[in-house]
Amino acid sequence: MRLFALTLSALVAVLILGMIAASAMLKQNTIGPPIAPDPQQHAEAIVQVYGADVWGFRGNFAIHTWIATKPPNAPAYTIYQVIGWRLRRNGTAVSITTGMPNKPWFRSPPLLLHEVRGSHANVLIAEIDAAVNRYPYDKEYVMWPGPNSNSFTEWIVLEVPGLGFNLPAKAIGKNWMQETYSELISR
Repeated sequence: MRLFALTLSALVAVLILGMIAASAMLKQNTIGPPIAPDPQQHAEAIVQVYGADVWGFRGNFAIHTWIATKPPNAPAYTIYQVIGWRLRRNGTAVSITTGMPNKPWFRSPPLLLHEVRGSHANVLIAEIDAAVNRYPYDKEYVMWPGPNSNSFTEWIVLEVPGLGFNLPAKAIGKNWMQETYSELISR
């Protein structure tokens, strides 16, 4: 009996340590506070990639991602993302809106994951917009394994290599797109 109790205690300790290690590995790297410069005060072109924990317990393991662009002298940002419930309402999961991109996602604070400014950002903006318009899964949404919001962002990352960015481990769905993308471009 004592051996069983010791073995069970050791297994529980290993499980807890494994969960702590996995949580540390899934922590996304941010480049700073989630600040979108006021477009009225910043004339330069800006591209930003954001992420925020998904709602509920799943937020420990997954994020929702989106991309925002602001051409030079533009009065607002264009925000590109995929939202599952939009598919049922609008016939497309792709959402293209204008506004400030650093808003919470269902009460989860946004995290600025990547940013490009200036002339390089200006070049990327047209490429990002074209990639969004070529997205082949706008009429599909599957929370796991994809296509989902992270598959969409990964599509843009793959289509616009000049963005120079890799999504974090918590971007569940990015791997689905990486595998699918290889099949798409080989056709």
